[in-house]
Amino acid sequence: MIHDVRVFPLRKIIDPRGMVMHMLRRDDPHFEEFGEIYFSGVHQGARVKAWHLHHRMTLNYAVPHGLVRLVLYDQRLQSPTRGQVQEIEMGPDHYALVAIPPGIWNGFLGLAEGMSLVANCATIPHDPNEIDRLDPFDQSIPYQWESRHP
Repeated sequence: MIHDVRVFPLRKIIDPRGMVMHMLRRDDPHFEEFGEIYFSGVHQGARVKAWHLHHRMTLNYAVPHGLVRLVLYDQRLQSPTRGQVQEIEMGPDHYALVAIPPGIWNGFLGLAEGMSLVANCATIPHDPNEIDRLDPFDQSIPYQWESRHP
């Protein structure tokens, strides 16, 4: 597990009418701040959405539909897990909130047939000046995605 990355199992309430899937409440002990909520759709194996690193934003990911492989890489100079890679499969059957602090490279790949949906409750609104991006196949991150995007 990468230092400072936190995984919180999430609650699902299921009844004959359907279900409610919790994600994040402001009274959760791990809630930091509200910036914005957005959703990313990702098709199975078709497109790797990586790599990106936020300098100020904490990401709070959950996957209510489909299945994704979230991959994290710790390149922080002072981190005890510097150089480590972590994979987390996320979806309704593995329903959890993954809180990713600033400074962690991350990306994801769709694993389910059709489109998977990644929800992010970010701690600040999107700011293109606080994000760094790398090509998914950049050799500076020691991880090989299973498929190349078009």
